Amino acid sequence: MNAPAGVVTAVRTPWFDLTECTGHRTVRWEDGVRVGEAPMTIDTHHDLASITKIVATTTALIRLVSDHLVELDARVRSYLPGCFDGITVRDLLLHRGGLWEWYPLYIRDELPPPRYRPGRERHYSDLGFILLGRVITAVTGLPLDRAVAELVTEPLGLTSTRYARPAGPQVAMSARDDRVEMGMLDSQRPYPVPFRSADFAGWRREPVIGQVCDGNAYHAFGGVSGHAGLFSTVPDLLRYCTALSRYREHDRLWRPEVAREFFAPGPDAQQALGFRRYELRVRDETVTVLGHPGYVGGAVGFVPDRDIALVMVSNRLLVDGTPVSTDALWHELLKATTQRSRTA
Repeated sequence: MNAPAGVVTAVRTPWFDLTECTGHRTVRWEDGVRVGEAPMTIDTHHDLASITKIVATTTALIRLVSDHLVELDARVRSYLPGCFDGITVRDLLLHRGGLWEWYPLYIRDELPPPRYRPGRERHYSDLGFILLGRVITAVTGLPLDRAVAELVTEPLGLTSTRYARPAGPQVAMSARDDRVEMGMLDSQRPYPVPFRSADFAGWRREPVIGQVCDGNAYHAFGGVSGHAGLFSTVPDLLRYCTALSRYREHDRLWRPEVAREFFAPGPDAQQALGFRRYELRVRDETVTVLGHPGYVGGAVGFVPDRDIALVMVSNRLLVDGTPVSTDALWHELLKATTQRSRTA
């Protein structure tokens, strides 16, 4: 596995703070060799990819459920007439809606019928969070980016977190081009969809900088979706994770009992409502980190009521060959946090 071009990690706990920044935010190739071009910094903007699912969509829904504007056990079609029947908001947050995991909506702008029986098993789905973004839009009457700004980023003071098209000059390069998504279509892995890369003419063949890497978010939704599209910085992500860790202090935004319901384990032990769940050993106890990874190379997490926040961002796709996985990078940070807590 090849290491990312650049990485930033940050941990805030009651016992220690840790921030490390290495490598480059943009890269160019000379004779097939990767050459660093601009250094990574703490204030670099990053494509959050699927971290958008919690920072934007899940957190907005915590607010809307708190305000009695959305019901977790309501059928999705009660907000989106014509949507598939038998699927609830809770199902989608738990990735139990039965929908396809992924589908190239920039080739065919219509959600395919469910792949699995709703409510039975967890199948991680971008399409489910695309629908949840549409629920937010339908309930608020606002475009999704404006709704997320009013419900999440502005109240929490996340001044550098926004749907970006483009993000600005100091931004990490996300990918070399659209080759990953083209390869998914041509190999039919990991999802057997009825299309090939030749069925789409809009592929990006130049470096992806300041635009969301995800194909559906960029090509189908103009950079704004419930599953991907946000850009942010490490200081903003730490601010977000700290706020969720101290959720009781923000009862003007949400009802604490609603937040706790979102944080609780679902029928699948490693999945809460929108959030992934991870174990973290600190000092002499094991705590639960709630968070989410992103395909481009980032992950965030927090521990409710414990004032623990963790952030990792990278541009792991800027390699020849197989990039290291986001999960591997994230678990390295969890391991380092455990080790540091023992000596702090």
